[in-house]
Amino acid sequence: MITLNHYLFVSGALFALGLAGVVVRRNILVIYMCLEMMLSSANLALVAFSRFHLTDGLPDYSAQALVFFTITVAAAEVAVGLAIIVAVYRAKNSIDVESVTKMQG
Repeated sequence: MITLNHYLFVSGALFALGLAGVVVRRNILVIYMCLEMMLSSANLALVAFSRFHLTDGLPDYSAQALVFFTITVAAAEVAVGLAIIVAVYRAKNSIDVESVTKMQG
C-alpha cells in the first residue's frame, strides 16, 4: 500500500534533482526546466498532504485548490520566462549563463 511517506519521498527526490540541476547546469533553458520541476514537486507534496488529511472521512481538497492556483501562476511564469530567455538569446546569441551574467551590450 502506498503511504504519504512514499509521495513525500518522490516529491523530495524531484525537488533535490531540480535543485541539483539549477546549481550544476549552465544552460538557461535547463535551469528553467529544473525550476519548474521544483515547483511540480511542491505541488505533488501539497496534493499528497491533501489526499491523506481526512476530514469527516473524506479527503480535504483545500490544498488541491491551491495547486490549481499555482499551476495557473506557473503557466503565466512560463510565458514570461520564455519571453525573457528569447530576448536574452537575441541580444547575446547565447543561452549560457556565463555569457549573460554581465548585462551590457
